[in-house]
Amino acid sequence: MEETLEEHTKSLAAPIIFIIVLVFQLSDKFLSNMKTKASMSKKDAQLRDEIKQLLKEAAALSEPSTFAQSAKLRRMATAKEKELAKSQESSNKEIKVSFSLYEKILMISKVVIYLTMIMWFWRIPVASISKELVQPFGRFLSWKTGGSFSNNVGVIPWLILSTRVGKYFCNKVLK
Repeated sequence: MEETLEEHTKSLAAPIIFIIVLVFQLSDKFLSNMKTKASMSKKDAQLRDEIKQLLKEAAALSEPSTFAQSAKLRRMATAKEKELAKSQESSNKEIKVSFSLYEKILMISKVVIYLTMIMWFWRIPVASISKELVQPFGRFLSWKTGGSFSNNVGVIPWLILSTRVGKYFCNKVLK
């Protein structure tokens, strides 16, 4: 009975750890997306459009007879670019302050959960993989599983692997 309970726990440990790590990666990606979306205000977008329009008009007036008017439009565009830079700088400070608390909370909870999982599954194999599949990496993957079996995967390598796969999933699949 005890052997089947341990096998059942071991079989569920790897997917549960992977799902927890993936949730942390998704929340981190969501937070960074919210941060970038918050930095783009309507006023900034309007200023960008005005700058593009002014530069477009200045480029159309590039003949020698309309040089003064073109230079005036370019100066106006430069002034608007400075205004846009000031606006973005002030909004970026506000955004950084508001999102830094959420980022700190996420990081602290991630560290606490990871340490809890490491202590909980210390010296317990999280998953089993055939020896042929992981031939050169067997000892690394079985690190701290309590035995010298090269087909068992420990919690620390599984956390590292899950983190890398989660980051890849968030960056490549969820652009």
